[in-house]
Amino acid sequence: MKFGGTSVADLERIRRVARLVQAEAARRPVAVVVSAMAGKTNELVAWTDGAGAADPALPASDDEYDVVVASGEQVTAGLLAMTLRHMGVPARAWLGWQIPIITDDAHGRARIDEIPPENLTKTMDEGVVAVIAGFQGVTRGGRLTTLGRGGSDTTAVAIAAAIGAGCCDIYTDVDGVYTTDPRIESKARRLAKISYEEMLEMASLGAKVLHSRSVEMAMAHGVPVRVLSSFIEPGQGDGNGTGTIVCDEEEIMEKRIVSGVAFSRDEAKITLYGLPDTPGVSSQIFGRLADANVNVDMIVQSHARAEGAANMEFTVGKRDAARAVEIVRAAKNEIGFADIAVDEDVAKVSVIGVGMRSHAGVAKTMFSALASRGVNIQVISTSEIKISVLIEAAYTELAVRALHAAYGLDKV
Repeated sequence: MKFGGTSVADLERIRRVARLVQAEAARRPVAVVVSAMAGKTNELVAWTDGAGAADPALPASDDEYDVVVASGEQVTAGLLAMTLRHMGVPARAWLGWQIPIITDDAHGRARIDEIPPENLTKTMDEGVVAVIAGFQGVTRGGRLTTLGRGGSDTTAVAIAAAIGAGCCDIYTDVDGVYTTDPRIESKARRLAKISYEEMLEMASLGAKVLHSRSVEMAMAHGVPVRVLSSFIEPGQGDGNGTGTIVCDEEEIMEKRIVSGVAFSRDEAKITLYGLPDTPGVSSQIFGRLADANVNVDMIVQSHARAEGAANMEFTVGKRDAARAVEIVRAAKNEIGFADIAVDEDVAKVSVIGVGMRSHAGVAKTMFSALASRGVNIQVISTSEIKISVLIEAAYTELAVRALHAAYGLDKV
């Protein structure tokens, strides 16, 4: 069982979580992973900035940064374990280094290498609930690490795989995975099941229910993940028959052509004009961005009016836009482009579904639906199970509702 920040935001919510854990522990051995209280990690990160971690003279991967920001989960784990004990449920808090959750040494964004299960399973077999601080691990050299944003989801799936759990229940402030954001489209429907591949695309394309790294790990280890709401009481829909199960595609009997519509407003489009239309130019541009850890998403190149020249458009996260422009502009003489422009008034809207593999006309439906609403497409990107388009940000909600209706998702 994993509980996110909104689920443990205060003592009353921690008591609600404890009741859910108590009900589950009465049926089977339980391990619980918790996030920091809502907003606490942001506060701790701000403290590190004030202490000088944002100083450009300091290394970007500061191991003391991890010591500070990992403390939020430690507090939550201790409070939940104390609450369970007060209710008569044997419980013990575990920090990442105690299990241990062994990671690489990429501080601030570490990846899990190994979790020896013996310490956890021994106490769980004795009937003690293991309450684990998410988001943190330890290097083989004994230094504390953090796993980056969404790290508690990743911790939960990794623990489930390590101890051989039959399922990993992720409790959030929503009761499952929906065909799109219900705040934008009131006709959005909860999906009973969704494949790992679809959930991975949705997570990477803007859906915030699960972090993409946790879905990758679940798919790699074959761990079924169930998304549930923590804002329920035991006996009132405690997970049996509710929520959304993320599982292997083969376990979904009837595959939908399109399962959902995702969107992201965290996009910036960078355009390079007058590039030399010669081999190696793209390598120069994206090699420099990769070296600076700038993640590039959609890329389109087209011929310019001038002979031997090309224009190129690509997208990055808004947070990286200014840095990306600065990096490319610094290499203008070497690359040889004429001008550069950035547009942050854009959004990415995507349709996702494993049924795209075997059905024609998915793109036609998407483009027709957007055209009928007067939505202009700037950039297109596709994979085997998704189509993404970049549009003007003002049309985001209109586009989401149009596509949701066009694929009949209100009838799922």
